[in-house]
Amino acid sequence: MKPSKLNFFGVSRYWWVVLVIGILMILGGFAYWFWPAVGYAVASQIFGWLLVLFGVVQLCVSAGPDRPRGWGWWLACGIINMFVGFMLVRSVILSELVFPYFIALVFAMFGVAAIFAAFGSSGRKNWWLYLINGILMLIIAYFFAEAGYVKDMLMTSLLTAIGFIYWGFSIAMISYDMRPASTK
Repeated sequence: MKPSKLNFFGVSRYWWVVLVIGILMILGGFAYWFWPAVGYAVASQIFGWLLVLFGVVQLCVSAGPDRPRGWGWWLACGIINMFVGFMLVRSVILSELVFPYFIALVFAMFGVAAIFAAFGSSGRKNWWLYLINGILMLIIAYFFAEAGYVKDMLMTSLLTAIGFIYWGFSIAMISYDMRPASTK
């Protein structure tokens, strides 16, 4: 594969799958925002399955014959996302106890990856958007860890809805950057 532009996440013809995952996460966030009565347990289960799905997509992108530049990040994040996702869907009681911490770990991982992406593509036009995205994800990770520490389910519920929506937009932004030049 010969990418026509250089970016941290690479160029892939499967960019649309990443976009679909982002849209599903946005829809999940709005559903949880408007129907919080479905409960904390349901949110952790939905988020767990979305993490498993996104982990599978990341593994497929990193293991393809034309894997993009930065495929190691996709592989590492895919393994971690699948692990966290399966831990969340394994047991409702376990997922309720550790949900904020697992989500804090995932947001921190994506925040660090976005910061590396910003510095890796610092010569590009909008590199600072990745930097802001990474910093915001690290802040969200901190709030999730704090919500788990104080056992505040209301804060965790609000953060979950905001996290779904924000993360979905972040993933959609990354998918746009992954499109090959022939589809732009």
